[in-house]
Amino acid sequence: MSPTKVVMDNVSVVTVFTLSGLSDITNYKVILFVLTLLCYCVIWLVNLMIIVTVIVDKSLHEPMYIFLCNLCFNGLCGTAAFYPKFLYDLLSTTHVISYAGCLLQGFVVHSSVAADFSLLALMAYDRYVAICRPLVYHSLMTTQKVCIFVFFAWLIPFSLILMSTITTATSRLCGSHIPRIYCINWLISNLACSASVATIIIPAFNYTFYFGHAVFIFWSYVHLIKTCQSSKENWNKFMQTCVPHLFSLTVVILSFLFDMLYMRFGSKEIPQSFENFMAMEILLIPPIINPLMYGFKLTQIRNRVLNFICENNTH
Repeated sequence: MSPTKVVMDNVSVVTVFTLSGLSDITNYKVILFVLTLLCYCVIWLVNLMIIVTVIVDKSLHEPMYIFLCNLCFNGLCGTAAFYPKFLYDLLSTTHVISYAGCLLQGFVVHSSVAADFSLLALMAYDRYVAICRPLVYHSLMTTQKVCIFVFFAWLIPFSLILMSTITTATSRLCGSHIPRIYCINWLISNLACSASVATIIIPAFNYTFYFGHAVFIFWSYVHLIKTCQSSKENWNKFMQTCVPHLFSLTVVILSFLFDMLYMRFGSKEIPQSFENFMAMEILLIPPIINPLMYGFKLTQIRNRVLNFICENNTH
């Protein structure tokens, strides 16, 4: 009997999953470990710098920066579910993960990606109100309302992905092999002996719900561009605050789409190294690009960070 299964009442129950994404990297383990550790350190550095800057500087306690702070914190949460385990696997001879650990990893990664969309939608709404309806901005974006927005931006993704994870956990599995470097719910569901209505409907609803986020963001930017074209002042504001958001949104959407297309239509002829990159780029590119883009583009954050560095150098 396979060590990844136990028998209960004549039914095989999966207790451990095998991750096969690292099966062909024996000669590059040390190099990949160093590069991955470096990337993870950079992710922590740039995101933590934005988070601390926004928290410490009271002049940055505005909706746009509060949403940005949450976006960076979400990036740290999502990557924490992947990089420590991945670094351990790079130095290990066996690449396995427990059933509970696999579900937890998939839940955190999915929740982080979903929360990215929620927070980016909030940032689009904030920019829309600030530029298209400036007279009512302070009444619509009060501290209390911002807190409520942030609360639901975390609660809704958490709840939706939790339901998906629960339906995945209740499925009886007929396999324990995951052809990837980390766990996601969709691949676990593919191992189910039979598909249930819940495992089909809930993910479909989640995808539709967040597609609605993308439609809303597109709609808000259509109005933003129309409004900004008639005023040089508004156009400068758009270039200053909206371009970083638009760039971050594009990075997240493209990363997500590439990952989804690869999972659905991936070819066996694709090299394993490229497959691994496609699997991890959603947890590599957005967490680095988002804080760097905002840090360089937003004047207040850039100046605050530069002042902090200069002060430390003088001491």
